[in-house]
Amino acid sequence: MIAYIYGKLEIINETSIILETNGIGYELVCANPLKFEGEVGQMIRVYTFHYIREDAQLLYGFSDPEEKMLFSRILQVSGIGPKGALAIVGTAGVNDFVVAIETEDEKFLTQFPGVGKKTARQMILDLKGKLATEFDVTAPDHQKETEMDTLVNMQALEEALEALRSLGYSDRELKQIVPKLKQEKSDKTDHYIRTGLALLTQK
Repeated sequence: MIAYIYGKLEIINETSIILETNGIGYELVCANPLKFEGEVGQMIRVYTFHYIREDAQLLYGFSDPEEKMLFSRILQVSGIGPKGALAIVGTAGVNDFVVAIETEDEKFLTQFPGVGKKTARQMILDLKGKLATEFDVTAPDHQKETEMDTLVNMQALEEALEALRSLGYSDRELKQIVPKLKQEKSDKTDHYIRTGLALLTQK
């Protein structure tokens, strides 16, 4: 297995780059060859995956080892070949893809060329629980914001319930209105109190 090639970047093609080392030019198929555009004529390290089949041998090139590892893991999914795996790696960030697998985000996965619901489910089935142990991932920014909003909303709800208890309402009464209060998704304690009183006086 060729782990990486360190050499001079000579040519950038539509789907590949040519890296020369020790007088040999290696053609490396890449997801985004233009990613290396600013390094033509320079010595660079490109991480490689040697793909062998009956009618061809191809070297796939990646800018970092995480992309290479993700490519190799996606290739293990039934029904996905190197072209599909390369498209995914080239389109999605490693972090976002791993999070999508772990959270079973089919909508995110089906945005890639050739990936329908069936293939998305297969990826989740084959990869969930495996990628998180190999990659250091964090929730995407939009997910972090959602989690923070939820935390603030829950805090406001708890404060409102405590206020309603102080007004003499029992835990049993409050438990009946909590599901409807959660639907409000507000960060204002006063809003939960007013809504809660309205619900309680309807009973």
